[in-house]
Amino acid sequence: MNLTRRNLLIAGSASLATSRLGAMGARPVAERQFTLPGPDGREIRISEWKPRGKAKALVLFSHGAASSPRFYEALFGPWLAAGFHILAPLHVDSTEHPRNKDFPGLASWKARIEDMRALSAHVGQRPWIAAGHSYGGLVALTLGGAAAVAPEGISGPLADANARAVVAFSPPAPIPVLCTAEGYGKLAVPALIQTGTKDIVPGITTTDVEGWRGHLVPYDAAAAGNNRYGLVLEGVDHYFGGAICRYDLPGPKQLDRLADAARISGLFIDAHCRRDGAARARLDRLVSDALPVRLLHK
Repeated sequence: MNLTRRNLLIAGSASLATSRLGAMGARPVAERQFTLPGPDGREIRISEWKPRGKAKALVLFSHGAASSPRFYEALFGPWLAAGFHILAPLHVDSTEHPRNKDFPGLASWKARIEDMRALSAHVGQRPWIAAGHSYGGLVALTLGGAAAVAPEGISGPLADANARAVVAFSPPAPIPVLCTAEGYGKLAVPALIQTGTKDIVPGITTTDVEGWRGHLVPYDAAAAGNNRYGLVLEGVDHYFGGAICRYDLPGPKQLDRLADAARISGLFIDAHCRRDGAARARLDRLVSDALPVRLLHK
């Protein structure tokens, strides 16, 4: 498949007290913003959400193409309730970025790598989880060792030694100018890779009923034995019905399945970043081939 600006736009464009998420409009915790210096004087705007009390884990999150960190608060709410501290840059391909038009096509790929390098340098030598959705899922997998294609102008390793684990929601199927199946197979850390049986994105996956399986290629390609999990949610599309990334969609929002994704990803982070044995046992008890929540493990 050829990567175009349109393809990228399509691809990207509270407490968990029960199995359902709360009201969509409420922010889980006040968002704070600050800026980091980027290459050539470019400012990188960072959004931050802190849990109440001491943080148990740090998540560096990369949003979907054309989106923004603020469109993921239905996911961040349960993570905050679990004690996770979240930092997320506003990438240049966001429609909210003031210099959006200055970074057409693959220029955004280079800028995303630069954003995450600046954020990693800011937090220093400490373990964190690389997480992301869609285009951001590719970023997260790359930070975790997937051998993506280095954008022009970027030197040095794309992986980050501080990325202890990866959580990738709907990462793109292999795209030759970004990452091949073989490249995804180089993933070096534990990972949770999610998709849904309606997660079909024209230009990124095939459009037949099995097209959603393209998002699972990073799981399929990764070697067994380093705690790789594949999460398949029945009836879930690329945006959980507009619950994340695309609030403009008519819905209905797939809140039950988003709650499942938040709960399982939280267990994964506890198990494989915090190395909590009890969380690992709970997570592994959920492994099953049965829908609506299919959790694979190798």
